[in-house]
This record gives sequence, C-alpha cells and structure tokens, in this order.
Amino acid sequence: MAPRGRRGRVIASLALSALAGALAVAGFAPYGHWPLTLLSLVLLFAACGRAPSARWGIALGFAWGLGFFLAGVSWIFVSLHDYGGMPAGLAALATLLFCAFLALFPAAAGGLAAATANPAVRLLLALPLAWGASEWVRGWIFTGFPWLAVGYSQVPDGPLAGFAPLVGAYGVGYLLALVAALLAWAASRRGPLAPRLWGIAAAAACCVAGLALRDASWTTPAGPPTSVSLLQGNVSQDMKWRPEVTLETLRLYARQAAAVPAQLIVLPETALPVFESDLPERYRTALTDLGRAHGGDLLIGMPTGDLAGAYYNSVISLGTAPTQRYSKIHLVPFGEYLPWRAVWGWVLDVLHIPLSDFARGAIDQRPLAIGGQRVAANICYEDAFGEEIIRQLPEATVLANVSNLAWFGDSLAPWQHAQMSQMRALETGRMMLRATNTGLTTIIDARGRIAAALPLFQPGTLSGSLQGYAGATPYVRFGNGPVLALWGVLAVVWFALYRRGKDRSRTVAETATATLRQRP
Repeated sequence: MAPRGRRGRVIASLALSALAGALAVAGFAPYGHWPLTLLSLVLLFAACGRAPSARWGIALGFAWGLGFFLAGVSWIFVSLHDYGGMPAGLAALATLLFCAFLALFPAAAGGLAAATANPAVRLLLALPLAWGASEWVRGWIFTGFPWLAVGYSQVPDGPLAGFAPLVGAYGVGYLLALVAALLAWAASRRGPLAPRLWGIAAAAACCVAGLALRDASWTTPAGPPTSVSLLQGNVSQDMKWRPEVTLETLRLYARQAAAVPAQLIVLPETALPVFESDLPERYRTALTDLGRAHGGDLLIGMPTGDLAGAYYNSVISLGTAPTQRYSKIHLVPFGEYLPWRAVWGWVLDVLHIPLSDFARGAIDQRPLAIGGQRVAANICYEDAFGEEIIRQLPEATVLANVSNLAWFGDSLAPWQHAQMSQMRALETGRMMLRATNTGLTTIIDARGRIAAALPLFQPGTLSGSLQGYAGATPYVRFGNGPVLALWGVLAVVWFALYRRGKDRSRTVAETATATLRQRP
C-alpha cells in the first residue's frame, strides 16, 4: 500500500502544480487579476523549496508550465485548425507539443533551484534568478516566444509596473518572482516569527518602491499633439486573400480613411491584400491626395516586393511627406517564413497560409517622419520584443503597431497582445498606437494605459489625440543589459554558495565515515 499511496501523492502534487499554472493566466489580460499570478508563483516556489531532489523540481516546474501554457496560449489551436486548415487531431497534438516545449523553461528553473541544498539560498536566490533567466532565454531561443512572461501581468495596475521604464519586462518578471520567493520563504519557514516577518516586509518594500516609481517622468512631451485615426476593417481571415474580395477590401479602407480628417491615419497589417507594385495607380493617388488634404499621412500595411523575388511584410506611407516604408524584421517561423525548409517543407502542404515565405527587413531601419511625428513602426508579433523596439529610440516620438490577429479568432490572444503593447509604452515612455484588422485596436498612453479602444470583430474607426514624447528611459538607454549583469553577479554568488554547500556535505560525509571506521 505504501508505494501506491506515494504514487497518489506524487500525482496529486503534480496536478496541483498544473492547476496553479492555469491559475496564473488569470493575472493577464483580459482578466487582470495580477495577485493570482503572484499567488501561483508562491505556490510553485513553496513546493520547489521543499523538493527533495532536482528531478522533483523539474517535475513540479514542468507540470506548472504545462498548465500555464495550455490555459494561456491554447489559441495556437485556433490558428492552426480554424484558419491554417490543419486537421483537428494534428492541430491539437501540435498545440500540446508546443506547450510542452514551453513548459521546459519553468521545469529548468525548478530543477536548477532544487539542486541547491540550502533552503534560504534555494528560495531567495536560486529560484528568482533561474526563473528570470529562463524567461529571458525563452524570449530569444529559436527566434523567441516571450508571450506570457510573468512581468506582463503587472501592466498596467500591478505594484511592480513602475519598474518597467528601468528594467523592462524581464526585470519586472524577476522582481515578481523575488516577491513570490520572499512570501514562499516566509510561509514555509519554521521557527522564530521575526525572520518570516522580515521576508514579508522585504516583499512589501519591493511593491511600495514600484508604486512610488509610477509617478516618475522619464520622458517629456515634444511638439504639438497630432490628430490620429486607426482603422479596423474586420475583414474575415478566410476571405482576406480571395481575389474576388480584394476590390471590396480596397473600397472599405478608402471609405474609412475618407471619413476621418486626421493628420495620421493608420491601417492594419496587410490591410490592402495586394502587392504595392500591383496597387492601382488611381487608388494610390487618391490615398495620397487624401493624406495631403488633411495635412498629414496615411500609414498602410501591405506586402511589398514581388513573388518572383524577395517580398516583405511592410507598411508604407502616403500623403504630405515623401513615401517611406518599414519592413518587418522579426518574422514568425512557420507563419511568415519556413526555417530549415528541407526538414519542415511538409508543413506548407498542411497549412494554407498565403505569403508564408517573407524576407526579413533591414535591421537598421529608422523612424518614419509622417503626420507631424517620428513613428517607430512595428508589425504584429514584433512588439513582443522590447529590446528590439528600442532600436528606433530615442529618435522616435511615438510607437505604432499594425497587426492582423484574425488568425486567433475570439480568444485570449488579442488581449494578451495588447498588454504587451502596454508594456512597450511603459518601457519607452511613448504612446503606442495599435491598428488591427479585427481588434484590439487601441490608443495607449505613455503610462501604459489604454486610453481608447474599439470592440473586437466590428469594423470601425478609433480617433484621438496623439502626443509625441522626447527623452529616454533607462530601459531605452541600456536595454536588458543591467538586468543581465545583475543576474551574472548573482549566478556567481549562487555557484559559490552551491560549491561551499557541496564541500561541506562532503566533509561531513567523510568525517562520519572516518568515525565509523575507528569504532571497534
């Protein structure tokens, strides 16, 4: 009975860890219950703090990660099956495998920390450090998937959001993990009450400091406000690229643009489903004249180049200023380009994704001087990467993201994506414009708050006032460098303490062995 009872306890522990991971998703948009993400981490860290081995820490972290990602990014299934045409069973398997891969990162954090014998070092040093580093690695390995890094749960109302202009999303995530570790240590420690109170006080101090930093102004308004209108066409994804629908799509956006007298009008990603070279000249001239009539410009998402050579996912400007363009740099693997074509070529036979082999834009592109602003354009998934957005700063006065999230249907994806845009606004001290095909089309202020938004899955126009900003936050100046340097120092300390603990354990073992040998 003992082995069976032990097996039951193991299964129950892993199930609870997976449930805690799923609970963490409630801290992100659209729910915004950030204390639940903190509670989830406290539960995981407390369990890892008691883990008897690194293997058990890995198991706990993996179970947490599987629950977290299955609950948080299950919209991958929608894009693969509903819009990519992949059979349901294969799409479900692909989603499960993808979430299992992502779960390896919290598993690695749990395993590395659990290898540390000293309970205080494990909880207060190893776990927050391993957690922060694992999220950072997840953000760049295999081109990166930083979605649902825990720091985003603090935007915009969490107490640690004030640290974003200093240390960015990964730094905020590390601080959240540190607060969770302090609380887990206080809750699980035995003995005198005073050390536990010190742990709670340190966690509270981190939160109070973050709240105080909310009032800090790192950037200043630059120039007069600009009138802006963001267009949301709500063109169905399964109809978007059909030739018989193209003309009506062009007319739709022309009507929407003509109805708003704004200095800057922004259309979504690939809003016009034709190559720039195939755009009718009369239509192009009409849009240019429209921008000039308003004393400004239109920023239009459309593919550039041609199928015979290289083609790009781009935005182009038409209007008062000379035509400028930005081409997407950070492409989505299997959606916008196919890595290792010799290995993965069969994927194109399963998925029905138009224009799935884009070329990468130049990495040194500069802001677009349009609509009275200097616009740092980014396309869809690119605003998930804060260290890439700051390449165009502090020159840019405003950020603008154009997206087509119709691929993900009525899921959590549009809300989670908008929350990442809010983090980018906080990190840079700039307003962020988000023009999307199906939503969420939003205007985000420089404090990371949504000032205005359109409903999902409805055509519409979002108009407002855009204030440009000058200056540079610490994150704009230094990126992730200071956080990585801090983690490097902490890693050295952790390794030294780990070695000392191993040496001490070895000495104790040798002493005990020698004593036993001396006994008659």
